[in-house]
Amino acid sequence: MRKLFLILVLSIFSTLAVNAQLSTKIGKVSGAYNFWLYEPENVSSSTNSTNSSTDDNSDPNFNPPPTDESGEEYLPIMLESESAEVQIAKELSEKMDKSKKPLVVFLHGRSLCGTDLNRVMKYGTMSAIKRGLELDAYAIAPQNPGGAWNPDKILAIIDWVAERYPIDTNRVYVLGMSLGGYGTIDFTAAYPDRVAAAIAMCGGGSRRDLSGLNQVPLWILHGTADAAVSVNESRKVKNKMEAAGDTPLLRYEEWPGVDHGTYARMFYHPSTYEWLFKHNSQVRVVDESISITREDLKNVYRLTRRK
Repeated sequence: MRKLFLILVLSIFSTLAVNAQLSTKIGKVSGAYNFWLYEPENVSSSTNSTNSSTDDNSDPNFNPPPTDESGEEYLPIMLESESAEVQIAKELSEKMDKSKKPLVVFLHGRSLCGTDLNRVMKYGTMSAIKRGLELDAYAIAPQNPGGAWNPDKILAIIDWVAERYPIDTNRVYVLGMSLGGYGTIDFTAAYPDRVAAAIAMCGGGSRRDLSGLNQVPLWILHGTADAAVSVNESRKVKNKMEAAGDTPLLRYEEWPGVDHGTYARMFYHPSTYEWLFKHNSQVRVVDESISITREDLKNVYRLTRRK
């Protein structure tokens, strides 16, 4: 009876969510996780070959340039000190299929594990969207029933979504905290060619070989007062990366006196996604222009409002 009630609740919520561009996907990807899917506004969910957004423009071939959170035209990388990379980025932007959108993958922590997809709404990217975060991208939030995140299952979901929606596969981003931080590190290390940029918070790494991380713009953050996952776990990841070679794409930050839960606020700050969207898998340069501090996160919930 309880299971039937849960299915009914999920079904009702899923129906409501579809109208709000949020929907549940249960059993859609064989052998993988159930997940939430967010579809940005003005995008049809048919196939990549037929999907485009006209933005009410009379010309059916008109495709507006993608924009970042500030409304400025998106370029994969804008670093004045890297003129060669900037030029490459501009060329890539000109060739970019404007009808396609980035994809954000949110990996939750251990507290949200289970078989009730509503738990995944307690915090993170989907929760931020529900509160009012404007995200001009697709987003998926798988639910891990328990144990370590499986990179192959995450990839299966990404491929499933990319086959059915207009996803720019050169702009796939992964972020997570705690167990999701481990998942972010493990997935990025396993499939560096599939990730444009990643943010791993208060986590670590489970894989023996983390050398793939050196190929991807990666932002690692950890608090020194974290009692749930020791900062040493992120230090181990950094050490393994350095042992594997140069790490020009790594941003590594330890925040003195910060505990485990603080980083949950990162998912609600627009700059988190702005930093991700600065990157493109065809231009491997890390952006250093955007910063987020502990002070920035203090009132972050005021930046969004509950819908």
